Amino acid sequence: MLALRADRVYRGPGDCGPGVLVVEDGVLADVRTDGDDLPPDVTDLGDVTVLPGLIDCHVHLAFDSSADVVTPLLDDDDDALVRRMADNARTALTVGVTTVRDLGDRRFVSLVLRDALRADPPSGPELLVSGPPLTRTRGHCWFLGGEADTAEQLRAAVRDRAARGCDVVKIMVTGGALTPGFALHESQYGVEHLTAVVAEAHAVGLPVAAHAHGPAGIRDSVAAGVDSVEHCSWFTADGVDVDWEVARQMANAGIVLGATLGQRPGAAPLPAVAHRLETYFANVVELIGLGATVACGTDGGVSPGKPHDVLPRGIVALTDRGVPFDEALATATTTAAAACGVAERKGRLERGYDADLLVVRGDPRRDPAALLEVDSVYRAGVGAALR
Repeated sequence: MLALRADRVYRGPGDCGPGVLVVEDGVLADVRTDGDDLPPDVTDLGDVTVLPGLIDCHVHLAFDSSADVVTPLLDDDDDALVRRMADNARTALTVGVTTVRDLGDRRFVSLVLRDALRADPPSGPELLVSGPPLTRTRGHCWFLGGEADTAEQLRAAVRDRAARGCDVVKIMVTGGALTPGFALHESQYGVEHLTAVVAEAHAVGLPVAAHAHGPAGIRDSVAAGVDSVEHCSWFTADGVDVDWEVARQMANAGIVLGATLGQRPGAAPLPAVAHRLETYFANVVELIGLGATVACGTDGGVSPGKPHDVLPRGIVALTDRGVPFDEALATATTTAAAACGVAERKGRLERGYDADLLVVRGDPRRDPAALLEVDSVYRAGVGAALR
């Protein structure tokens, strides 16, 4: 048994005060108010805030955050790739990210790492995986091995992912910044293809995460009933154009907006998105105000500005733009847990939940930048080594 006392234990909006967390077998056995029959061997962490471990809903652990992420993916063997992914996972853990959803690896190598991390929780976050994203022949991120063009090929690919034990199906509805061919705003699949994927995935119990930058791709994703629209950028050929009617439909249907936030300070964004980034942020904030379900990811690994430790910065960036702290934090805790299908055991500090803890110096409710001041991280109740 492990018992931890702190001056501030964040149980949810309006409920953050002195408390004690009791951990048994990697799970929170109790969450007590300070002074309620304290265990004799309690460890007093002092003037810190204990928060639920963060959940990054959108990462690419196989990507090395370099200016050219594609060449290593083409050249490295599987052993080297798994080692890099494990190192990137540890990087995420050091800033309090205790769960990550990998939305695009190469030929299912993430399954190997997922099993290894389950066997040794303090070595990295819990990993949820999609395997290679579904994409058109020579489409966005084709080099990951998920090419499928017809509805039948897509359905077969979904069944393959279910048989392998993937946690989610990822489909590249539009183009992206890393691959020539389809531009960001151009659709790779129509609503008929997407409907086939959603029906097949839901039949085998898997959610569908749709990468979509362009308005047409977002509209078709919503019409098909995907579970999340990743990025949801509303990018046109040269700007941003939100279809607010579709946005309201998305909010009303509870389809998650998978916002990809967080940037290394001083790093330039990818050229294809740099001049649209502030508009993107403003739209995400407005959609939160409209009641959209927003979960925070980072797209970690895709560029030098997106290493695997920027999720806390994404939360802080939301507060900088007027989102209240509790709502911003929820995008990477409670809402993120629900988006990833793990809400029954992650995202809260409650009895029976996984003992995944982020301990920070200071009080992030008063100064959200305190999220960056990591004191310690616990994964399944075991302290993780910080770099």
